[in-house]
Order: sequence, then C-alpha cells, then structure tokens
Amino acid sequence: MDRRSWSLRLVLGAIWGASYLFIKIGLRDLSPFMVAFVRIALAALVLLPVAAFQGALAGVRARAGWLALVGAVQVAGPFFLISAGEEEISSSLAGILVASAPLFTALLAIWVDHEERSQGLRLAGVLVGFAGVALLLGVDIGGSAMLGGLAVVLASLGYAIGGFLVKLCLAGVAPLGMSAAVMAASAIFLLPPALLTAPEAAPGLGSAAAVAVLGVLGTGIAFVIFYELISSIGPARAFLVTYIAPGFAVVYGAVLLSEEVTLATLAGLALILFGSWLAAEGRLPGRPRVEVEEGPPSMPVAEPTPGETP
Repeated sequence: MDRRSWSLRLVLGAIWGASYLFIKIGLRDLSPFMVAFVRIALAALVLLPVAAFQGALAGVRARAGWLALVGAVQVAGPFFLISAGEEEISSSLAGILVASAPLFTALLAIWVDHEERSQGLRLAGVLVGFAGVALLLGVDIGGSAMLGGLAVVLASLGYAIGGFLVKLCLAGVAPLGMSAAVMAASAIFLLPPALLTAPEAAPGLGSAAAVAVLGVLGTGIAFVIFYELISSIGPARAFLVTYIAPGFAVVYGAVLLSEEVTLATLAGLALILFGSWLAAEGRLPGRPRVEVEEGPPSMPVAEPTPGETP
C-alpha cells in the first residue's frame, strides 16, 4: 500500500475519531435529535451532488423502500442513539463502544448469513470483544450512566443489522449513491423530532460550528475519502480504518475535553479492538489472510460503521 493510501487512512481515522468530540460539543445547546438531523442533512448535501456527478444514483429509485429501511436502522436510529448516549457518557467511551459493531455482525451471522458464520477464532473474537464491552459498562460507566452506554451499544447493533440488509437486499447499487440516498432518507425521518426539540434560542457558536463540521467533514467529506480508499486499495484494507478511529476518540476526549482515561478504559478498548479483529478477520494480527478475493463492502455508511463509522 503506497504512502498516499496510508495517509488517507490515517486522515480518515482522525476525522471519524473526532466525530464523538463534535457530538459532545454540539449537545451543549442542541438536542440529540437535532444534532443527528443536522449532521445527516449536511452530509446528504455533500454526498448527493458527488453521487449524481459520478452517475452513482442509478438504480436508487427502484430500491427506495430498502434504502429507507437501511436509513432508519443504520443511520437515523444509531446517530440519534449515539448522541443521546453521549449526554450520559464521555465521548471517548462512546467511540470505543461503537467499535463493537463487528462483534454484532459476527454474532448475527450465525443466524442470518451462514457464509460468515462465527467459529474458531471468529467465535473467540466475539467472546473477547463482548468481555471488553462488559468491562466498560460495569467498571468505567456503571450507575446512572449505564443507559447512555447501552444506547451506544444498541447503535452498534443497528450498524450490524443494516450491514446485512445492504448485503442481502441492495446488491448492485453503487456504494456512493447508496450512502447519499440513505442519508437523505435518514434526514427526512429525523426532521419531525428535530423540529419538536429545536432550541428556543439560537445555539452558541461553538455548538453550531461543531455540528456543521461533524456533518460536512465528519460525515460527508469523510465518505468521499472512504470510497476513494475502497477504489484504490480495496474494501478489506479500507475498513481497517475502523480500528484506528477509537484511538483518536480517546486522545481527543482526554486532551480537548479533559475526559478521564482509566485502566479499565484502555483494557476495554484493547479487548474490543482485538475481539473485533478476530471476529471480522478470523486470524491473528500479522498472520496472512486465507481468503484471496475481496468482496464488496457490507455497509454503506459507518458510524461506521464498523465497520460505521460514527
């Protein structure tokens, strides 16, 4: 992989890792619904023209129903849940818990997709990863903040379910066009609750700027970079960015928001990332990949993603 691809992957990890920081700042003056809506709407405004210019919207209308369902399950719901969760927990913990999405993917594959059934090292990865989630929920969060942590974990489940919907029901739709359409549908879903929870006064400059950057850079432009990586180095290597973003989230939270980073935080991060790697790859880091063919990406969006991006 060349230097440009490495640089783009690091930049993307830094951008996605900062999403949780921007959410936390935006929540100072805006509701979780409003943060999620503005973020998604701005991303749609970035992605739709790019997708139209590249002719990536072909076939979108015929799959409108499935795209709307993916928007509800994988974008609108999770983005709201993460914002709601960050009202109770730190941005760094949210970034770590979102990284559990591959664990749910591996777990659900037992019933949904037999081609990706978890066994051997994959199953061990699921168990290790969920041990990390349990450690964070029981030690680092606990008490009244437990509901916030569970909301973020539920968002990760939504990412995983959406990934299977895409694979099984949206094959053949261009990924960039799919993302643009899903963002547009998600914005429509969140518009009513966002209006109902709109602030009585104009938000502060910091909150408004954070959400604007979150939408345009952290969601819109980030996906343009992401699909550039997919086209240049392939989906498998591009998705490795999901293992970089949580580390950036922890650093941003500690340095810029003075969030506490405990030994339990670092241990939970290590367990979740290592478990997610095993669950997704079925091999130890540094060992050669058995599969030689790379398939299409299983998820159109993120937070992840993890696979989601945030």
